[in-house]
Amino acid sequence: MNLQNIKYCPSTLAEGFSTYSPSALRNMFYGKKVSHILDFDAPIINEAVAEQFRQNSKIISVSGAQFKQSLILEKNKLRLTKPGEQGHYILKPIPFRPPFGKEEELPANEHLVMQIAKQVYGIATAECALIFFRDGSPAYITKRFDVHPDGSKTAQEDFASLSQTSKEKDGADYRFNGSYADIANLMKQFVGAYAIEIEKYFERVVFNYLFSNGDAHLKNFSLQQTASGDYLLSPAYDLLDTHIHIPTDTYFALSDGLFSGSHETESFKVLGFYAYDDFYEFGRKIGLAETSINRLLDKYRMNLPKVKNMTECSYLTPKTKATFVEHYTDRLKMLNTTFGKKI
Repeated sequence: MNLQNIKYCPSTLAEGFSTYSPSALRNMFYGKKVSHILDFDAPIINEAVAEQFRQNSKIISVSGAQFKQSLILEKNKLRLTKPGEQGHYILKPIPFRPPFGKEEELPANEHLVMQIAKQVYGIATAECALIFFRDGSPAYITKRFDVHPDGSKTAQEDFASLSQTSKEKDGADYRFNGSYADIANLMKQFVGAYAIEIEKYFERVVFNYLFSNGDAHLKNFSLQQTASGDYLLSPAYDLLDTHIHIPTDTYFALSDGLFSGSHETESFKVLGFYAYDDFYEFGRKIGLAETSINRLLDKYRMNLPKVKNMTECSYLTPKTKATFVEHYTDRLKMLNTTFGKKI
């Protein structure tokens, strides 16, 4: 990418900025004036740097298929962490040997969906931005919400851990076992403020469907411990339109979909896709009141111009921007379709 032609903040996507905006610097980098260009090369163009990245990736304790590195902010510069250091940021470059299509657009894709979640729908998300290597290639960077400025960490458990599933015990696909109703049942066990947190969870499930995120598996939902010892949903993370990269991806990451076992709504049996009826029944099964379900679904059924506006400001290529909007429009139609319930 030509780094001289930046017109939108690489974090907030606000217009009129050739680097990070003041609000981005405040939220992402503790108010320090950090450049949107890293002081080192992308690992793919420099073998010595690539080896450093490989070694660095071994010391980060964040799961996932994408290649990730740990960064630390020193004064106003970001650098790779050394063994024994606690990083404050996670960096995701374009993958080396990607199992995806359009892998060069993964950073911009994740960044856009995260910003839409935060700015359009008010979902609590991990702070994130795009950042660029010296050759202009992009990477996705996110600030760790489980690490404090002094390096101490907040206790956090993902739902693979909470459900006591693991690769050793349940096989390579353990992250994808179960249903979203199963996650809700675990929340009933561990979350005291269930009535409040379950609405946030319901929103995230609907959001993931609306924006074609087929990677919302057990490790991409977590609980965080508060200072008083209670558990709440962590900020959302790892949100992206997976259908851009895997056109054959399924509607949901979890093998059983919304409901436990082989349960399907009459709507799904007839229509063949998840529609309003499915999410309404899902809401009832996880304990939401009818008024809450209607309010939350109405929020996501609206065709919001800001989604398309933010997409235009994003760092996706023009062709992929059109694909992204097409996916959003298609899912909107599905969410506004009903078989047996009047809306």
